Amino acid sequence: MAIARITPPSKLLNAGWALPSLAIACVLATSTASTAADPSQYLSSNGQHRLFNGAMPPGAIAATRQMAGPGGTAAMGVQAPYYQPVQIRGPQGVRFALPQMGSFQDPEPGLMAGLLVGQVYRFQISGIRGAEGAELFPTLEMVDRTYPPPGLATRYPIIVTIDEEDLQAALDGQLVTRVIYLEDPQTAVPLAQEPTTDSDTGGETPIDVSQFQDPLQVADRLGRVVAILRIGSLAPPRSHELAPQFFFGYPTWAPIFKPES
Repeated sequence: MAIARITPPSKLLNAGWALPSLAIACVLATSTASTAADPSQYLSSNGQHRLFNGAMPPGAIAATRQMAGPGGTAAMGVQAPYYQPVQIRGPQGVRFALPQMGSFQDPEPGLMAGLLVGQVYRFQISGIRGAEGAELFPTLEMVDRTYPPPGLATRYPIIVTIDEEDLQAALDGQLVTRVIYLEDPQTAVPLAQEPTTDSDTGGETPIDVSQFQDPLQVADRLGRVVAILRIGSLAPPRSHELAPQFFFGYPTWAPIFKPES
């Protein structure tokens, strides 16, 4: 079975683009029956082959997008490195931490950092209500960047929201995937969204999406994908030799300090 949800746009200014997120939680199952695949299943609505899908491993899509220009258009050579401001937030009491030099930094709610586009980051979730001592280690794949007005990049970060349903599904052994995308201003529904706090998921009301739909394909139809969040039940390996692979080589990130109030 699978549970899919789309959340309303957040208040990100990006030349008229609003930022919602699409989430789908999947449970792997086996079947004794097998049928031949219909070739038409691999074609999009316009009859073209889909290059990407939501089942691809972390990093596969971001690595390919590095060879493309803004919005996935063709360009010459690899794009210049860019640290995209990102804010990760969740339910009250939940804290997040990024790894640095082989260990996690001090966890904090509403974590903000600049993450390199084209990289995959493994981070830590702790302080889960009702699961004291439990920790999760999701991945965040940075597929693309935003283009806010000059000097306002940290004011309008990509917001990655994790709610209690996502956390519980992951603790139960399910795989949760959230595809964050920028809405097309020509087709977006003009819905207002109330401001939210750094340590709360706010007033977002998820909308169910069919379990048979590819979340990446749905997000591509609605706008431009910028990040993919995957939350599972994997834990860091005990062997130090396997740690770099688990953490995708420890990509660098830039801390973003919140102004003192």
